[in-house]
Amino acid sequence: METKDGKKFTPILLGSDFNVYGMARSFYELYHEPVQAFASIQLAPTRYTKVVNLELIPGFDEDPVWIESMRKLKERYANHPEPVILIGCGDGYADLISRHKAELEDVFICPYIDHDLLITLSEKRSFYDVCEKYGLPYPATRIITKADVEGDKPVDQPFDYPVALKPANSVEWLDIHFDGRKKAYRIQSEAEFRDILKKAYDAGYTSEMILQDFIPGDDSRMRVVNAYVDQHHHVKMMCLGHPLLEDPAPSAIGNYVAIIPEYNDTIYDQIQKFLESIEFTGYANFDMKYDDRDQTFKLFDINLRQGRSSFFVTLAGYNLADWVVKDYVKGELVDAPTVRANKDEKTHALWMGVPVKVFKQYTRENADKDRALKLIAAGKYGTTYRYDEDMNLKRWALIQWMQHNYTVNFKKYFAENKG
Repeated sequence: METKDGKKFTPILLGSDFNVYGMARSFYELYHEPVQAFASIQLAPTRYTKVVNLELIPGFDEDPVWIESMRKLKERYANHPEPVILIGCGDGYADLISRHKAELEDVFICPYIDHDLLITLSEKRSFYDVCEKYGLPYPATRIITKADVEGDKPVDQPFDYPVALKPANSVEWLDIHFDGRKKAYRIQSEAEFRDILKKAYDAGYTSEMILQDFIPGDDSRMRVVNAYVDQHHHVKMMCLGHPLLEDPAPSAIGNYVAIIPEYNDTIYDQIQKFLESIEFTGYANFDMKYDDRDQTFKLFDINLRQGRSSFFVTLAGYNLADWVVKDYVKGELVDAPTVRANKDEKTHALWMGVPVKVFKQYTRENADKDRALKLIAAGKYGTTYRYDEDMNLKRWALIQWMQHNYTVNFKKYFAENKG
């Protein structure tokens, strides 16, 4: 790829999901060239597309296959005179790049923090310790270990029901399977609480579980912030989104499917101060929820990469792929001011991951939904996967199939998991 001022570079994406397609589309909108990607398996979002060249490597999602494959890719890209930027589109890939950064950096640009810091931020227990240190609000929390669950005494549950329960190690959780497994839980009773804990550890999960006070309110209380921090640890872009609806399917709970842009200096101040204090580098993605009991936004976690719904940033006019190019290729960010997105409501656009009819039916009635419906009526909305410049008969059919599945899942799971 080549910038307008003649500087060449090569981006490489790791993965094959919505995150990969969103980043590839962001690059394509700027440079009109497909992006090379590598993954262990083929997923639907990157099928039948001209914006991604996907190469499959069985077992590529974990070591030792990953680092052995990357050594071969180093040989393949070693003679490229232009910068080759490695972007992991998922927790596992971000972890692997960070873990092996010292070995990769002679060929690839790796815009990631050191692995010790990555582990500290990605593990829920240590992340909340960091929140405590830097004065960031987070939900009241109790850590549950495997030893607690397998001990002689029942696990103490200090909160009123419902409570939130989720795995501390999201990467390990991907390989755990049992009846009733979900990405996260809203637990309604003592019996359900004990049942899920037993099933999780019986299925082979070894890390901690996070039990939290459930913050009242529906999906519209959530907020998401995407940020880019340059190689000198200065925040250069922050984009705040206001999720209005989440996926209710058990394996996808917590995945946003509708986000409207929002501006909030208090949140921006908090996030910028935090990221610069810990000397972060690269993409970051924060989830938080507004608690009207004390009028604070409480942080749930930080994802050390852009997320599956992060195309809402590009849709809002702040192309997500462009920041790493400005940083490592163009060298434009050193003296550039921090961009705090979405101040001008005239530029707002609604991002959706579901059909319009699903959004209209299941999103709670409030002023934010009214604003979103006005954006839809004005044609100011879009999705990650539906891109007019990347449309063919097979991809069109695939999109219809994905939208049908969303419609079925909302009908099947919304009342149980989100109602």
